[in-house]
Amino acid sequence: MQALLATLFTWGVTAAGAALVFVTNALNQRLMDSMLGFAAGVMIAASFWSLLAPGIAMAEQLGHLPWLTAVIGFMGGGIFMRLADRLLPHLHPFLSMDKSEGIPTTWQRSTLLVLAITLHNIPEGLAVGVAFGAVAADLPSATLGGAFALAIGIGIQNFPEGTAVAMPLRREGMSKRKSFLFGQASGVVEPIAGVLGALFVLKMQYILPYALCFAAGAMIFVVVEELIPESQRKHENIDLVTMATMSGFSIMMMLDVALG
Repeated sequence: MQALLATLFTWGVTAAGAALVFVTNALNQRLMDSMLGFAAGVMIAASFWSLLAPGIAMAEQLGHLPWLTAVIGFMGGGIFMRLADRLLPHLHPFLSMDKSEGIPTTWQRSTLLVLAITLHNIPEGLAVGVAFGAVAADLPSATLGGAFALAIGIGIQNFPEGTAVAMPLRREGMSKRKSFLFGQASGVVEPIAGVLGALFVLKMQYILPYALCFAAGAMIFVVVEELIPESQRKHENIDLVTMATMSGFSIMMMLDVALG
């Protein structure tokens, strides 16, 4: 239930980002790039403090080889996202249709845009669910404050992701209502992944350290493969985006250290 409520919150923040279409038809590119950079910083910090570090500590408590558990889980998450990225049809915001990725399809641009952000949200929802599952498993290295910090951090960085879907659709002439609906739809997967992640680790506690490291690897893949390149497409914004990324990292680090 905690995992469900936390991921409903993160979905709600995605919807709040998409709701900007009711206020404006376009955002300043520097602001949009900064928001994406900020999101990248949050995810990098969350991957270590909320996922990798607790996963390594839990591996020690359960008698695993901590370094091997971390490598297997982390690389497993990255490989999973690479396969999903290769197979699932999707289109990153601000790109033309000929730049779509995944299996060739005749799906509409709006559907492909939603799927691109949905791909981001799978590991995020999974990470929150696994974090709350670790608390329920009553392992010393998992804290409720840390799980809440992760949910808050994921929620903060979901705001620009909702905007990144809704705003391009609005600029292309789609109605405000439809642009909003498509933008928030990308977050629907988070409560599903969150609840499944929590249930999974509660039923199979032995794999919990692997699951935490897996979620970290999946999130780092998204950051390096998509968020950072998208935020730095305009070379004149690189310094600004870099500082925004460091700000996101600092805020997530502060949340996790203070609450966890």
